[in-house]
Amino acid sequence: MITIGLDMMGGDFAPLEAVKGAAAFFAENHTTVQLALIGDEEKITPLLATYSLPATQYHIVHAPQVIEMHEHPTKALKEKQQSSIAIGFHLLASGKIDAFISAGNTGAMMVGALFSIKTIEGVLRPTIGAYMPRENGSLGLLVDVGLNADCKPENLNQFAVLGSLFAEHVLKIKHPKTGLVNLGEEEGKGNILAQATYPLLNENKHINFIGNIEGRDILIDKSDVMVCEGFTGNVVLKLAESVYDIVKRRNITDEHFERFNFETYGGVPVLGVAKPVIIGHGISGTTAFKNMINIAQRMIEVDLTEKIKESFK
Repeated sequence: MITIGLDMMGGDFAPLEAVKGAAAFFAENHTTVQLALIGDEEKITPLLATYSLPATQYHIVHAPQVIEMHEHPTKALKEKQQSSIAIGFHLLASGKIDAFISAGNTGAMMVGALFSIKTIEGVLRPTIGAYMPRENGSLGLLVDVGLNADCKPENLNQFAVLGSLFAEHVLKIKHPKTGLVNLGEEEGKGNILAQATYPLLNENKHINFIGNIEGRDILIDKSDVMVCEGFTGNVVLKLAESVYDIVKRRNITDEHFERFNFETYGGVPVLGVAKPVIIGHGISGTTAFKNMINIAQRMIEVDLTEKIKESFK
């Protein structure tokens, strides 16, 4: 039985949307998963009765405190040991749960991931990626999207490996193509970071490197894993998110642009840490929570952490 910890108090619509997401997940007959619902028992229990979660497939872990979105991550984790995020990482570090999910304070989630369960040996820095909806209906993965604003070539080289493993085993893309986000296709293009990273990616036997890609290639299927430092990645991500907002405001109905609603994909994994951690958007709703649980389950079932460990030996 897989046990996944779910922060019930994280996000703008907690705990209601977290409960609804868990109910939606179980409605798909996931009989091998047990959920540890971490949060204020008094607030969670009445909702569980309303949305009829299967009683044998969840248990509540009472957490009376909440780390709010505006709080300083390190200080809040230290001072709020009974918060849902702090308790979640304690359960993960002690092996009582196999993965931890939260749509709460992103900084607190990153601090918890780095200091409670630490990075996999050999990984210089963990990374977070974002799903990019391509015109042909598939998803690409952009890494990094904000965790590492400044990087060295060695960091980007590792992000490529981490992203490729996730794309292959979780997104189910065979031999995922990896491209370096740059301002031109030719080798030798770009700033000092891009120029120094290119030969590392080109010599990396763990990835299927196809060379440089440009901004116009990100939303087509030229490359499955798109590598850049977090500053560029975050700009691209926020631009992509704004596409959905503009489409909605202009009352445009289009199947492709509906896929720019990033809530539908759930959260993003922290790649490179020793156990599965998934961070959701603060505005996560039912579908996002359901899909975050799905992603966590897939990461555990394919033993992604072990595959990453093998690649970094």
